[in-house]
Amino acid sequence: MKITFLGAAREVTGSCYLLESGDSRILVDCGMFQGGREARRKNREALAFDPRDIDCVLVTHAHIDHSGLLPRLVALGFRGPIYATAATCDLLEVMLPDSAHIQEMEAERENRHRHRARQARSERSRGRAGAESVPLYTVAQAQDCLRRLRPVDYDTEFKPVPSMRCRLRDAGHILGSAILELWAEDHGAARKLVFSGDLGQPDRPIVRDPTPIAEADILLVESTYGNRLHKNLGDSETELIQAIAETLPRGGNLIVPAFAVGRTQEVLYILADLMRKQKISTDIEIIVDSPMATRATEITQRHLHVTDDEMRELMAWQKEKKNGRRPRIRFTESVEESMRLNDLRGAIIVSASGMCDAGRIKHHLRHNLPRAESGILITGFQAAGTLGRRLVDGARRVKIFGNDIAVRARLYTIGGLSAHADQAALLAWLGGFKKAPARTFVVHGEAATAQEFARLVNEKLGWPTEAPAPLASYTL
Repeated sequence: MKITFLGAAREVTGSCYLLESGDSRILVDCGMFQGGREARRKNREALAFDPRDIDCVLVTHAHIDHSGLLPRLVALGFRGPIYATAATCDLLEVMLPDSAHIQEMEAERENRHRHRARQARSERSRGRAGAESVPLYTVAQAQDCLRRLRPVDYDTEFKPVPSMRCRLRDAGHILGSAILELWAEDHGAARKLVFSGDLGQPDRPIVRDPTPIAEADILLVESTYGNRLHKNLGDSETELIQAIAETLPRGGNLIVPAFAVGRTQEVLYILADLMRKQKISTDIEIIVDSPMATRATEITQRHLHVTDDEMRELMAWQKEKKNGRRPRIRFTESVEESMRLNDLRGAIIVSASGMCDAGRIKHHLRHNLPRAESGILITGFQAAGTLGRRLVDGARRVKIFGNDIAVRARLYTIGGLSAHADQAALLAWLGGFKKAPARTFVVHGEAATAQEFARLVNEKLGWPTEAPAPLASYTL
């Protein structure tokens, strides 16, 4: 049996693991690299194998850094099934075409810039501009990929290939997120592998807590926040209330970059819950400017049976329309509606993407970063190389759509809303194993974080642990 770490090895994005056992070859996740100039090259060079040889794909959850290369895999010849929870399948039907649309639009924008550059060149050098940009995959290719999705219920065993059994357990990260338990037979020997996917922080709204796992021979565990602790939710709520109080009365907008799936719904939940508890006494207007976030919110409402009790209670309160104010939530759809928000004052605008590198959020940042009365609320991890990371690191000027933008808006960083388990929660989840796995691989963390967390697991639990290098292969 052999495993190869094709992504998320000493970095946070691009989750993709190739497992070869007997005659079977499967992928666990097929995610896009995000952040920085290298991401584009990595995405072009990823999948450096023959996709026609892959039997199936198991997807832990819908976030693009775990699923975003699935359409490219299919476009390059993969013809097998893609297994995920029902909620994840529903989310992918929204997210993958949206990802493709963004890539098509960015390629079109780059080609327009090249065309203008050609026109500006002298007659002598005209025609030397680079080749036309081509999207990583198209909307049509994303739609083709969706035909391969196969929904699977939580806690139900199935056989993705004849020599393997699999079970998806709730990872508590976003709606539909899963831990993978995989039993593989190789030359008469059976091994159990566990892929944590992205683990959620316990006691968070909307999703349930991560499922404890008792045993594994081989374990892959994420480490996004393996080197730090989150603020508690109460402190984060206090900071959010402060951000609202310091921004909206001055006529500023509070801009919230948020992933369309998971983070947007959590922000809406917390704002509504604060109003239910009368911790926000003034009327607030919330605009969700992301068609994908609108669809994801609708999908969340369809899958309430896999959410926690608190979410269902809040939904019941919201429908009562009595006993206090409700937040005024408006979902935009068209580009024209989004553009009209440029003239809005004194509102909360939630928009994707969560790391500020694509989508409508860039337009809102372009219009609000220069305004001292506005605020930017960062609610989650910002990968190295992203616009969000540059803002968190204190940049006073940033480039957006080729324009030099001054950063005058106040920046708020709310650490307690992360959908990822922090160091203590990761160690607590690992502590649920009855015995040490024979091998533990720490993945999905920046290089220093993954290596530090691997050392910590070895020190605290005494487990043989390592953080594999990119493209490293191991015989198990």
